[in-house]
Amino acid sequence: MTQIHIDAAFDSGNIEVLAIDGTTARLAIKHDHQSEFKQWFHFRVCGAAGQEIELKMEQMESSAYPGGWPNYNARVSEDREYWGVAATTYDPKQNGGTLTIRHTPASDIAYFAYFAPYSMERHHDLVAECAASEDVTYERIGETLDGQPLDYLSFGEGDTQVWLYARQHPGETQAEWWMEGALECLTDLSDTVARELRRKCTFHVVPNCNPDGSRRGHLRTNAVGANLNREWLDPADNRAPEVKAILAKMDQTGVDFAMDIHGDEAIPAVFLAGYEGIPGLTQDHLDQYNRYEAILDRRTPDFQTKLGYPKTPAGKGNLGMSTNQVAHRFGCPAMTLEMPYKDNDDAPDAEQNWSPERCKMLGRDCLAALLEFLDG
Repeated sequence: MTQIHIDAAFDSGNIEVLAIDGTTARLAIKHDHQSEFKQWFHFRVCGAAGQEIELKMEQMESSAYPGGWPNYNARVSEDREYWGVAATTYDPKQNGGTLTIRHTPASDIAYFAYFAPYSMERHHDLVAECAASEDVTYERIGETLDGQPLDYLSFGEGDTQVWLYARQHPGETQAEWWMEGALECLTDLSDTVARELRRKCTFHVVPNCNPDGSRRGHLRTNAVGANLNREWLDPADNRAPEVKAILAKMDQTGVDFAMDIHGDEAIPAVFLAGYEGIPGLTQDHLDQYNRYEAILDRRTPDFQTKLGYPKTPAGKGNLGMSTNQVAHRFGCPAMTLEMPYKDNDDAPDAEQNWSPERCKMLGRDCLAALLEFLDG
């Protein structure tokens, strides 16, 4: 009888094996270190070429966002390049909530993940390639608690200071796929959108704000369990040095426009979240955000405005969140871009659902919308 093997002792790996019986396994997701968050998983299954495997992930009702499991499909890859979907069902009443994945791999190794992983090795390749591009400056602006570098890229000659930063929540790997697409555009000097944007703007880019959580296989926190997107009011060296370094650099450069890139567990759509709750907000300030949102909505079918987060009441905005803090601190348009783990219901894709390829294209679309916003 075939006995599969399951392991996750690699970059961003996360799974606990409860039991294996032939080609069936009972599994559980490990919590982020020193945190109650759990949602990200990434593991490989060996030894079942041509046979259906059944993977049952238990206690999912106690995950960070149990609303993320209905109508969700796990991602699977046999070459770690192309990520498709595996047949996935969810029963909230079985063993504290059970996500069941069924898949018949063609080869003896198959990788499964919450979303297509973006490894730290790929991150270093992206940063090195960009740093070697024409007129791009690299700076190591900080160090994480695990001793990893916090990478920062800058380029452009214009007066408008544009900040793009991603992956405060490390399991939201959509964010760095988006960043890869945006950077490929911006460093391609044959691209007319890139040329115009670099003429009008100076870009400041942090492709991965949370390297420790990324490598550790966390959903939402860094090495000591800090949710970085709640640390922007007063970041501490021993808790959120990543945020402290980014905010210090922002104070040095100034910010005229900012995008913080994320993924959302439950909502099957791409949307923006703004800063309508910050103290002292004027209508002129909010209109800048609304105008960019309208341009992006018109430009790409992958974006919409019907679904999203509830609007925060006036004066109730949490200044520990980056979009609120940046908009308030610099008086500029700032926004959080959210992409789905599920499919994009407005433009579904049965083979991949929302995918790395579409994240990258959305990065380009957001830049084209920025150029139109600036021209307006």
